[in-house]
Amino acid sequence: MASDIERLLELVKERSLMYGDFTLSSGLKSSYYFDGRQTTLWPEGAYLVGKTVFALVQGSGIDAIGGPTMGADPIVAAVALVSHLEGKPIPAFMVRTQPKQHGTKRYIEGHLPPGGTVAIVDDVITTGGSVFRAIEAVEAEGCRVGQVVVLLDRNQGGADELRRRGYNFTALLRADNKGEVCQGAREKRGK
Repeated sequence: MASDIERLLELVKERSLMYGDFTLSSGLKSSYYFDGRQTTLWPEGAYLVGKTVFALVQGSGIDAIGGPTMGADPIVAAVALVSHLEGKPIPAFMVRTQPKQHGTKRYIEGHLPPGGTVAIVDDVITTGGSVFRAIEAVEAEGCRVGQVVVLLDRNQGGADELRRRGYNFTALLRADNKGEVCQGAREKRGK
């Protein structure tokens, strides 16, 4: 029987990878596209991602988990659910691309604990733009980022910049420039 991460790798290869000519949100061109939501919104994928990320963050002083909307949304929901089932609840939040223009006018929705330590998650990191915007948003609210976890690291500079800035970073999976995906390596950096 395959381990959870091995099965997650199989699901990503089956559901989330497409090959061709693509322009990424970073503006970079790529011969492959990773649509993480095809895995994180699939029942088994949601469970495996929730279980795996929960295992990484539990017991590490994380008060809440969140990240940039849309890529992080299914991940934070899966982790919150798994954490509840495990009897160790971790509340979730989402960081908008820009503040809401009506009602509360919030930039961050959900449960961001004042002065707490949070984990930032996303489905993919390329140059790190959306992850860094989420980090800046929660740090502006007085929180500390204790961990950053992504489903897939494209190895195009974002992870290196997180490491350079001293963040504790983990990629469950990593890809090379041809879109070959393999298991990631947990990397610890304190901040």
